Amino acid sequence: MEVRISCFGRCDANLCSLPGALGMYGLAVGVSNIGERLPRAVYALLSGLNSATVGLIAQAAVELSEKAITDKMSLILVFLGATAGMLYTALWYFPVLMALAGMGAVLYDYKVFHPTVKWIRHFGHKPDLPPQEQEVEMGTIATATTTASASNDNPRQRPLNAGQAKNDTETIDLQANSTPSEASTTENRIVPADRTLNISWKFGAALLAGFFLSFVVVMVLRGVLPHKPLLFELFTNMYLAGTIIFGGGPVVIPLLREYVVSPGWVSPRDFLLGLALIQSFPGPNFNFAVYLGGLTAVYAGSNVAAGSIIAYLGIFFPGLIMVHGTMGIWNAVRGKRWVKSLLRGINAGAVGLVYTAVYRLWQIGYVDFGFETGRSLGDDPWWVVVCATAFASGRWFGVPAPAAIVLGGTMGLIRYGVVST
Repeated sequence: MEVRISCFGRCDANLCSLPGALGMYGLAVGVSNIGERLPRAVYALLSGLNSATVGLIAQAAVELSEKAITDKMSLILVFLGATAGMLYTALWYFPVLMALAGMGAVLYDYKVFHPTVKWIRHFGHKPDLPPQEQEVEMGTIATATTTASASNDNPRQRPLNAGQAKNDTETIDLQANSTPSEASTTENRIVPADRTLNISWKFGAALLAGFFLSFVVVMVLRGVLPHKPLLFELFTNMYLAGTIIFGGGPVVIPLLREYVVSPGWVSPRDFLLGLALIQSFPGPNFNFAVYLGGLTAVYAGSNVAAGSIIAYLGIFFPGLIMVHGTMGIWNAVRGKRWVKSLLRGINAGAVGLVYTAVYRLWQIGYVDFGFETGRSLGDDPWWVVVCATAFASGRWFGVPAPAAIVLGGTMGLIRYGVVST
């Protein structure tokens, strides 16, 4: 079995990533040369940029929710992912949340706990009925018994009860979902021969096996080596982030903060500065790792280019390998019901973590003299207005993200001008 997949998206992503990565590298060089204290006007500008960024991430969370939430179960998974992510932080915590969300979706779709829930809901006896209602109920039971006896004589005329009809409907739905119509619909595309990738399932499986072996080796060394070089720790953290991030985009932000800011490699102020500017740069949010890696290296006395390259490779390499490996086996597993359920749950859990990112960035978005590590945007109503303006402008008026970021910075400078006069 071979899979022929267009590489238009892959080439476009690589071309779009390079300018943004170079820009973030230049930003890392510039930020590493500024002092610990900035003019108050710069803090006002930074707070405006951060407030607008929070609004844009909130907009992304809402839009992703509209796609991820398809039923009550996915709604619950998004809610639990968001709330659980707000309550606790650790390097291992976010991937565990997404894995649990995936397993929860599988258990729900396969109705593992449905009999137990039904038993709990119908536990106990019916309450005593008044005499009039008892007579009506006894008459109904007698009528139903007579009908059932008559239908037993003619099985073809036997009526279906509601439960049987529901089970038959669910069976038909499952059979419909297992048909290859969906696969044939997505496969019928005209792709130029020079824009296809011919990857067999054996080669794809070998790629995935080799990658996960390397992942285990890297993680074991990360845990057992007594004295690890800082750049090696940077690579392992980025390697872990690139492996467990599902969905990309804003999902990467809380993870990168935990993997770089929490160990003390990058200050919260510099993290917020880079986060605000990456929103107006081309390419994916993964390029943020280039900026963080460069700052980590230069603050540790190493070369800024080395740190940027190590972080870039660490966060992009897992995704590139897993995508190419999955291409080979995707046709074999894409129709599996448990695969669809697993991905549905992981996606819902990842969307919940975007709300976690909104909350955590809200808590540190306001910076000024005396609290360079950040304070809550709610401490000043102006930043709440800036955040809401960015959200509304992108959500309902289609304002591009770079323009919303610039607007937020301008509003920050306006506040500085009013307060300082």
